[in-house]
Amino acid sequence: MPAATSVLVVGSGLAGTAAAIHLAAGGVAADLVEVKPEITALGSGITLQGNALRELRSLGVWGQVREQGYAFDVTGIRAPDPAGTVVAEIPDAKTGGPDLPAVMGMPRPELARILLDRATAVGVKVRFGTAPTGLTQDDAGVDITFSDGSAGRYDLVVGADGVRSWTRRAVDVDLETRPVGMGIWRAFGPRPASVTRTDLFYGGPSYIAGYCPTGDDSLYAYIVEKVQDRSGLSPQERLATMKGLAEAYHGPWDEIRESLTDPSRIHYTRFETHLLDAPWNRGRVVLVGDAAHTCPPTLAQGGAMALEDAAVLAELLLGRDVLDHDLWDAFHVRRYERVRTVVDASNELARWLLDHVRGDAPALFRRIAALTGRPA
Repeated sequence: MPAATSVLVVGSGLAGTAAAIHLAAGGVAADLVEVKPEITALGSGITLQGNALRELRSLGVWGQVREQGYAFDVTGIRAPDPAGTVVAEIPDAKTGGPDLPAVMGMPRPELARILLDRATAVGVKVRFGTAPTGLTQDDAGVDITFSDGSAGRYDLVVGADGVRSWTRRAVDVDLETRPVGMGIWRAFGPRPASVTRTDLFYGGPSYIAGYCPTGDDSLYAYIVEKVQDRSGLSPQERLATMKGLAEAYHGPWDEIRESLTDPSRIHYTRFETHLLDAPWNRGRVVLVGDAAHTCPPTLAQGGAMALEDAAVLAELLLGRDVLDHDLWDAFHVRRYERVRTVVDASNELARWLLDHVRGDAPALFRRIAALTGRPA
Protein backbone atom coordinates (compact mmCIF):
# COMPACT_ATOMS: atom_id res chain seq x y z
CA MET A 1 0.00 0.00 0.00
CA PRO A 2 1.37 3.48 -0.80
CA ALA A 3 2.62 5.67 2.02
CA ALA A 4 -0.34 7.96 1.31
CA THR A 5 -3.64 6.76 -0.16
CA SER A 6 -5.38 10.15 -0.33
CA VAL A 7 -3.57 13.33 -1.36
CA LEU A 8 -4.60 16.93 -1.87
CA VAL A 9 -2.51 18.92 -4.34
CA VAL A 10 -2.84 22.70 -4.11
CA GLY A 11 -1.96 24.45 -7.38
CA SER A 12 -2.27 23.42 -11.03
CA GLY A 13 1.16 24.49 -12.28
CA LEU A 14 3.75 22.03 -13.52
CA ALA A 15 4.71 20.67 -10.11
CA GLY A 16 1.15 20.26 -8.86
CA THR A 17 -0.39 18.72 -11.96
CA ALA A 18 2.58 16.39 -12.44
CA ALA A 19 2.42 15.20 -8.83
CA ALA A 20 -1.31 14.54 -9.13
CA ILE A 21 -0.83 12.58 -12.38
CA HIS A 22 1.92 10.37 -10.98
CA LEU A 23 -0.02 9.64 -7.80
CA ALA A 24 -3.37 8.97 -9.44
CA ALA A 25 -1.73 6.72 -12.04
CA GLY A 26 -0.28 4.77 -9.10
CA GLY A 27 -3.66 4.24 -7.48
CA VAL A 28 -3.73 7.14 -5.01
CA ALA A 29 -6.93 9.17 -4.63
CA ALA A 30 -5.71 12.59 -5.75
CA ASP A 31 -7.63 15.86 -5.53
CA LEU A 32 -6.27 18.96 -7.26
CA VAL A 33 -7.54 22.44 -6.41
CA GLU A 34 -6.68 25.69 -8.18
CA VAL A 35 -7.79 29.12 -7.04
CA LYS A 36 -7.97 30.47 -10.59
CA PRO A 37 -11.22 29.82 -12.46
CA GLU A 38 -9.61 28.17 -15.50
CA ILE A 39 -6.31 27.13 -17.04
CA THR A 40 -3.94 30.06 -17.03
CA ALA A 41 -0.19 30.30 -17.50
CA LEU A 42 1.80 33.46 -16.87
CA GLY A 43 3.88 34.55 -19.83
CA SER A 44 3.64 33.28 -23.34
CA GLY A 45 6.00 30.39 -23.87
CA ILE A 46 8.28 28.01 -22.04
CA THR A 47 11.69 26.57 -22.85
CA LEU A 48 11.94 22.93 -21.82
CA GLN A 49 15.37 21.39 -21.44
CA GLY A 50 15.91 17.69 -22.07
CA ASN A 51 15.53 16.70 -18.43
CA ALA A 52 12.08 18.33 -18.44
CA LEU A 53 11.17 16.35 -21.56
CA ARG A 54 12.27 13.18 -19.80
CA GLU A 55 9.82 13.91 -16.99
CA LEU A 56 7.02 14.73 -19.45
CA ARG A 57 7.61 11.36 -21.09
CA SER A 58 7.28 9.66 -17.70
CA LEU A 59 3.92 11.42 -17.31
CA GLY A 60 2.64 9.87 -20.54
CA VAL A 61 2.34 13.14 -22.48
CA TRP A 62 5.48 13.17 -24.61
CA GLY A 63 3.55 12.40 -27.81
CA GLN A 64 1.29 15.43 -27.42
CA VAL A 65 4.17 17.67 -26.34
CA ARG A 66 6.24 16.62 -29.35
CA GLU A 67 3.34 17.43 -31.69
CA GLN A 68 2.60 20.83 -30.17
CA GLY A 69 6.12 22.08 -29.45
CA TYR A 70 9.21 22.95 -31.49
CA ALA A 71 12.42 21.01 -30.89
CA PHE A 72 16.01 22.06 -31.57
CA ASP A 73 19.51 21.03 -30.54
CA VAL A 74 21.60 24.20 -31.04
CA THR A 75 21.49 27.66 -29.46
CA GLY A 76 22.83 30.67 -31.32
CA ILE A 77 24.63 33.68 -29.90
CA ARG A 78 24.21 36.90 -31.89
CA ALA A 79 25.74 40.34 -31.64
CA PRO A 80 23.65 43.49 -31.06
CA ASP A 81 24.94 44.94 -34.35
CA PRO A 82 22.99 46.14 -37.42
CA ALA A 83 23.13 42.65 -38.96
CA GLY A 84 22.39 40.59 -35.85
CA THR A 85 25.58 38.70 -36.63
CA VAL A 86 25.82 35.10 -35.45
CA VAL A 87 28.98 34.88 -33.34
CA ALA A 88 28.57 31.33 -32.02
CA GLU A 89 26.45 28.22 -32.46
CA ILE A 90 26.48 26.06 -29.36
CA PRO A 91 25.21 22.46 -29.37
CA ASP A 92 22.83 21.99 -26.46
CA ALA A 93 23.37 19.07 -24.12
CA LYS A 94 20.79 16.30 -24.44
CA THR A 95 20.12 16.10 -20.74
CA GLY A 96 17.05 13.95 -21.25
CA GLY A 97 19.01 11.27 -23.09
CA PRO A 98 20.01 10.68 -26.71
CA ASP A 99 16.48 9.80 -27.85
CA LEU A 100 14.99 13.16 -26.82
CA PRO A 101 15.63 16.64 -28.23
CA ALA A 102 18.04 18.87 -26.33
CA VAL A 103 15.49 21.68 -26.06
CA MET A 104 11.86 22.28 -26.91
CA GLY A 105 9.79 25.44 -26.88
CA MET A 106 6.02 25.43 -26.58
CA PRO A 107 3.16 27.70 -25.50
CA ARG A 108 2.65 27.56 -21.76
CA PRO A 109 -1.16 27.35 -21.97
CA GLU A 110 -0.89 24.40 -24.34
CA LEU A 111 1.42 22.52 -21.99
CA ALA A 112 -0.97 23.26 -19.12
CA ARG A 113 -3.90 21.91 -21.15
CA ILE A 114 -2.04 18.71 -22.08
CA LEU A 115 -1.17 18.02 -18.45
CA LEU A 116 -4.68 18.79 -17.22
CA ASP A 117 -6.18 16.44 -19.78
CA ARG A 118 -3.80 13.73 -18.65
CA ALA A 119 -4.66 14.35 -15.01
CA THR A 120 -8.36 13.99 -15.72
CA ALA A 121 -7.74 10.83 -17.75
CA VAL A 122 -5.93 9.08 -14.89
CA GLY A 123 -8.61 9.97 -12.36
CA VAL A 124 -7.46 13.17 -10.67
CA LYS A 125 -10.44 15.11 -9.32
CA VAL A 126 -9.81 18.70 -10.43
CA ARG A 127 -11.60 21.76 -9.07
CA PHE A 128 -10.91 25.21 -10.48
CA GLY A 129 -11.99 28.36 -8.67
CA THR A 130 -11.42 26.61 -5.36
CA ALA A 131 -8.86 27.46 -2.69
CA PRO A 132 -8.03 26.02 0.71
CA THR A 133 -9.04 28.30 3.56
CA GLY A 134 -7.97 26.32 6.61
CA LEU A 135 -5.47 23.58 7.44
CA THR A 136 -4.93 21.55 10.59
CA GLN A 137 -2.98 18.34 10.89
CA ASP A 138 -2.29 15.56 13.35
CA ASP A 139 -0.15 12.45 13.25
CA ALA A 140 -2.65 10.59 11.07
CA GLY A 141 -3.80 13.15 8.51
CA VAL A 142 -4.57 16.71 7.41
CA ASP A 143 -7.98 18.40 7.62
CA ILE A 144 -8.68 21.05 4.98
CA THR A 145 -11.54 23.49 4.50
CA PHE A 146 -12.20 25.07 1.10
CA SER A 147 -13.56 28.33 -0.26
CA ASP A 148 -16.66 26.58 -1.65
CA GLY A 149 -17.69 25.50 1.85
CA SER A 150 -16.55 21.90 1.52
CA ALA A 151 -13.99 20.09 3.65
CA GLY A 152 -11.81 17.01 3.38
CA ARG A 153 -9.27 14.91 5.22
CA TYR A 154 -6.14 13.65 3.48
CA ASP A 155 -3.08 11.57 4.28
CA LEU A 156 -0.88 14.25 2.68
CA VAL A 157 -1.12 17.79 1.29
CA VAL A 158 1.24 18.87 -1.50
CA GLY A 159 1.67 22.65 -1.65
CA ALA A 160 2.46 23.45 -5.28
CA ASP A 161 0.85 26.87 -5.21
CA GLY A 162 3.67 29.05 -6.42
CA VAL A 163 5.96 31.79 -5.20
CA ARG A 164 3.29 33.34 -2.93
CA SER A 165 2.20 29.94 -1.61
CA TRP A 166 -0.83 29.88 0.69
CA THR A 167 0.20 26.43 1.85
CA ARG A 168 3.61 27.68 2.92
CA ARG A 169 2.03 30.36 5.09
CA ALA A 170 -0.51 27.90 6.47
CA VAL A 171 2.27 25.78 7.97
CA ASP A 172 4.16 28.84 9.27
CA VAL A 173 7.15 28.64 6.94
CA ASP A 174 8.91 31.99 6.79
CA LEU A 175 10.74 32.30 3.46
CA GLU A 176 12.20 35.52 2.05
CA THR A 177 11.61 36.03 -1.67
CA ARG A 178 14.27 38.44 -2.92
CA PRO A 179 14.34 40.60 -6.05
CA VAL A 180 17.11 39.72 -8.49
CA GLY A 181 17.32 43.18 -10.04
CA MET A 182 16.03 42.29 -13.51
CA GLY A 183 12.71 42.45 -15.27
CA ILE A 184 11.64 40.60 -18.39
CA TRP A 185 9.39 41.57 -21.27
CA ARG A 186 7.75 38.60 -22.98
CA ALA A 187 5.68 38.52 -26.14
CA PHE A 188 3.92 35.77 -28.04
CA GLY A 189 3.59 36.00 -31.81
CA PRO A 190 4.08 34.37 -35.21
CA ARG A 191 7.31 32.53 -36.00
CA PRO A 192 9.32 33.88 -38.93
CA ALA A 193 10.88 31.18 -41.10
CA SER A 194 14.31 32.42 -40.01
CA VAL A 195 13.67 31.37 -36.38
CA THR A 196 14.47 27.68 -35.97
CA ARG A 197 16.12 27.74 -32.53
CA THR A 198 16.78 30.03 -29.60
CA ASP A 199 19.16 32.88 -30.34
CA LEU A 200 20.47 35.09 -27.55
CA PHE A 201 21.69 38.64 -28.05
CA TYR A 202 23.90 39.87 -25.21
CA GLY A 203 24.60 43.58 -24.83
CA GLY A 204 22.98 46.65 -26.30
CA PRO A 205 20.56 48.62 -24.11
CA SER A 206 19.28 45.43 -22.42
CA TYR A 207 20.98 42.48 -20.77
CA ILE A 208 19.49 39.83 -23.08
CA ALA A 209 17.22 39.84 -26.11
CA GLY A 210 16.15 36.37 -27.17
CA TYR A 211 13.46 34.27 -28.74
CA CYS A 212 12.37 30.65 -28.78
CA PRO A 213 10.21 28.90 -31.40
CA THR A 214 7.16 27.33 -29.75
CA GLY A 215 5.47 25.66 -32.74
CA ASP A 216 5.28 25.66 -36.50
CA ASP A 217 3.58 29.05 -36.47
CA SER A 218 4.49 30.60 -33.12
CA LEU A 219 7.33 31.87 -30.94
CA TYR A 220 7.88 33.81 -27.81
CA ALA A 221 10.36 36.65 -27.67
CA TYR A 222 11.83 38.24 -24.57
CA ILE A 223 13.98 41.15 -23.48
CA VAL A 224 15.65 41.29 -20.07
CA GLU A 225 16.30 44.74 -18.62
CA LYS A 226 17.28 46.32 -15.34
CA VAL A 227 14.19 46.06 -13.18
CA GLN A 228 11.88 49.06 -13.30
CA ASP A 229 8.41 49.90 -12.12
CA ARG A 230 6.37 49.24 -15.25
CA SER A 231 3.07 48.83 -13.42
CA GLY A 232 1.67 52.19 -14.51
CA LEU A 233 1.95 51.53 -18.24
CA SER A 234 -1.18 51.01 -20.30
CA PRO A 235 -1.32 47.97 -22.61
CA GLN A 236 -0.45 50.16 -25.60
CA GLU A 237 2.46 51.69 -23.68
CA ARG A 238 3.75 48.22 -22.76
CA LEU A 239 3.66 47.25 -26.42
CA ALA A 240 5.46 50.44 -27.45
CA THR A 241 8.09 49.98 -24.74
CA MET A 242 8.96 46.42 -25.77
CA LYS A 243 9.08 47.38 -29.45
CA GLY A 244 11.31 50.32 -28.57
CA LEU A 245 13.76 48.12 -26.68
CA ALA A 246 13.76 45.66 -29.58
CA GLU A 247 14.90 48.40 -32.00
CA ALA A 248 18.49 47.71 -30.91
CA TYR A 249 18.39 44.11 -32.16
CA HIS A 250 18.32 42.88 -35.71
CA GLY A 251 18.48 39.69 -37.77
CA PRO A 252 15.21 37.82 -37.06
CA TRP A 253 14.31 40.52 -34.52
CA ASP A 254 13.45 42.83 -37.42
CA GLU A 255 10.59 40.50 -38.41
CA ILE A 256 9.62 39.74 -34.83
CA ARG A 257 9.41 43.41 -33.92
CA GLU A 258 7.05 44.18 -36.79
CA SER A 259 4.78 41.32 -35.76
CA LEU A 260 4.30 42.72 -32.24
CA THR A 261 0.90 44.36 -32.64
CA ASP A 262 -1.32 42.87 -29.91
CA PRO A 263 -0.90 44.54 -26.48
CA SER A 264 -2.62 41.62 -24.75
CA ARG A 265 0.30 39.37 -25.70
CA ILE A 266 2.91 41.52 -23.94
CA HIS A 267 3.83 40.64 -20.35
CA TYR A 268 6.31 42.14 -17.89
CA THR A 269 7.50 40.37 -14.76
CA ARG A 270 10.31 40.81 -12.26
CA PHE A 271 12.87 38.13 -11.55
CA GLU A 272 12.75 36.86 -7.97
CA THR A 273 14.51 34.12 -6.09
CA HIS A 274 14.18 32.02 -2.98
CA LEU A 275 15.20 28.58 -1.77
CA LEU A 276 13.67 26.91 1.25
CA ASP A 277 16.21 25.10 3.39
CA ALA A 278 15.45 21.43 3.95
CA PRO A 279 13.12 20.08 5.14
CA TRP A 280 10.43 21.13 2.68
CA ASN A 281 7.76 19.33 4.69
CA ARG A 282 6.05 20.21 7.91
CA GLY A 283 4.52 16.98 9.12
CA ARG A 284 2.13 15.76 6.43
CA VAL A 285 2.37 18.91 4.32
CA VAL A 286 5.14 19.25 1.73
CA LEU A 287 6.11 22.14 -0.55
CA VAL A 288 7.31 21.62 -4.13
CA GLY A 289 8.05 23.70 -7.21
CA ASP A 290 7.99 27.48 -6.86
CA ALA A 291 6.54 27.20 -3.37
CA ALA A 292 9.95 25.85 -2.27
CA HIS A 293 12.37 27.30 -4.84
CA THR A 294 12.39 29.87 -7.60
CA CYS A 295 15.13 31.60 -9.57
CA PRO A 296 15.67 33.70 -12.71
CA PRO A 297 15.20 31.73 -15.95
CA THR A 298 18.83 32.18 -17.03
CA LEU A 299 19.25 28.39 -17.26
CA ALA A 300 15.65 27.62 -18.28
CA GLN A 301 15.50 24.97 -15.54
CA GLY A 302 12.57 26.17 -13.43
CA GLY A 303 10.00 23.95 -15.12
CA ALA A 304 12.34 20.97 -15.10
CA MET A 305 13.03 21.30 -11.37
CA ALA A 306 9.28 21.47 -10.67
CA LEU A 307 8.61 18.34 -12.73
CA GLU A 308 11.47 16.52 -11.01
CA ASP A 309 10.13 17.45 -7.55
CA ALA A 310 6.82 15.85 -8.49
CA ALA A 311 8.39 12.70 -9.89
CA VAL A 312 10.67 12.04 -6.92
CA LEU A 313 7.92 12.72 -4.38
CA ALA A 314 5.49 10.41 -6.14
CA GLU A 315 8.09 7.67 -6.58
CA LEU A 316 8.79 7.63 -2.85
CA LEU A 317 5.13 7.79 -1.83
CA LEU A 318 4.20 4.93 -4.16
CA GLY A 319 7.25 2.83 -3.34
CA ARG A 320 7.04 2.96 0.44
CA ASP A 321 4.28 2.02 2.82
CA VAL A 322 4.94 4.47 5.66
CA LEU A 323 5.01 8.27 5.59
CA ASP A 324 7.87 8.70 8.04
CA HIS A 325 11.16 10.53 8.59
CA ASP A 326 13.02 8.03 6.40
CA LEU A 327 10.80 8.89 3.44
CA TRP A 328 11.30 12.62 3.93
CA ASP A 329 15.03 12.19 4.40
CA ALA A 330 15.20 10.28 1.12
CA PHE A 331 13.19 13.02 -0.63
CA HIS A 332 15.44 15.80 0.58
CA VAL A 333 18.64 13.90 -0.21
CA ARG A 334 17.49 13.58 -3.80
CA ARG A 335 16.10 17.08 -4.22
CA TYR A 336 17.71 19.72 -2.03
CA GLU A 337 21.33 19.82 -3.23
CA ARG A 338 20.33 19.33 -6.87
CA VAL A 339 17.88 22.22 -6.71
CA ARG A 340 20.27 24.40 -4.72
CA THR A 341 22.96 23.94 -7.36
CA VAL A 342 20.57 24.99 -10.14
CA VAL A 343 19.20 27.98 -8.20
CA ASP A 344 22.69 29.17 -7.29
CA ALA A 345 23.94 28.82 -10.86
CA SER A 346 20.91 30.65 -12.26
CA ASN A 347 21.48 33.52 -9.84
CA GLU A 348 25.20 33.57 -10.60
CA LEU A 349 24.51 34.05 -14.30
CA ALA A 350 22.15 36.90 -13.46
CA ARG A 351 24.77 38.54 -11.23
CA TRP A 352 27.38 38.37 -14.00
CA LEU A 353 24.99 40.24 -16.29
CA LEU A 354 24.03 42.79 -13.64
CA ASP A 355 27.67 43.45 -12.72
CA HIS A 356 28.95 43.32 -16.32
CA VAL A 357 31.31 40.51 -15.37
CA ARG A 358 32.56 38.02 -17.95
CA GLY A 359 32.20 34.80 -15.99
CA ASP A 360 33.02 31.33 -17.25
CA ALA A 361 29.55 30.63 -18.61
CA PRO A 362 30.59 27.60 -20.71
CA ALA A 363 31.99 25.86 -17.63
CA LEU A 364 28.84 26.66 -15.66
CA PHE A 365 26.60 25.30 -18.44
CA ARG A 366 28.67 22.10 -18.63
CA ARG A 367 28.42 21.62 -14.88
CA ILE A 368 24.64 22.02 -14.85
CA ALA A 369 24.23 19.79 -17.92
CA ALA A 370 26.26 17.05 -16.21
CA LEU A 371 24.04 17.33 -13.13
CA THR A 372 20.68 17.44 -14.91
CA GLY A 373 21.71 14.75 -17.37
CA ARG A 374 21.50 12.30 -14.48
CA PRO A 375 17.89 11.37 -13.67
CA ALA A 376 16.61 12.90 -10.47
